[in-house]
Amino acid sequence: MGAPQANVNKQNKRLDQKGQLMIDHMGITVSDMEKSKAFYLQVLGAPGYVLCKNSPSAASFGVREGHGKSADPGGDFWISEGPPMTPRIHIAFNAASRADVDVFFAAGLAIGGIENGVPGLRAQYHPNYYAAFVLDPDGYNIEAVCHAN
Repeated sequence: MGAPQANVNKQNKRLDQKGQLMIDHMGITVSDMEKSKAFYLQVLGAPGYVLCKNSPSAASFGVREGHGKSADPGGDFWISEGPPMTPRIHIAFNAASRADVDVFFAAGLAIGGIENGVPGLRAQYHPNYYAAFVLDPDGYNIEAVCHAN
């Protein structure tokens, strides 16, 4: 007999048997804290993220209410100042709507992000996979994705 199957909630996030998100938080290192903080404040606003914690060397972002609400009051995405990771990782943020993906993409370009995939369907993943990709100031591949049709 295998391990118990995890549940999936309305936001398409994997839950354990007690209803908790399987990934609590993650973080990356960035070369310029203020530049990266400004970038993430702007691009993550569409998916509903706000600044949760702020210090000179680290900041966290999370969703306080609604779609994708963060389980940790301190946020689920952290940046801290330091040499960027090599290789650069890919991070996908769940968006409630395709319009939020479009806003994410426009906001990323407006603040100096580099286009790495215009908003659109990626049917190779599944028929409703609507996403956009932007490279952040350090070259991390940041994605907003909506799984709803």
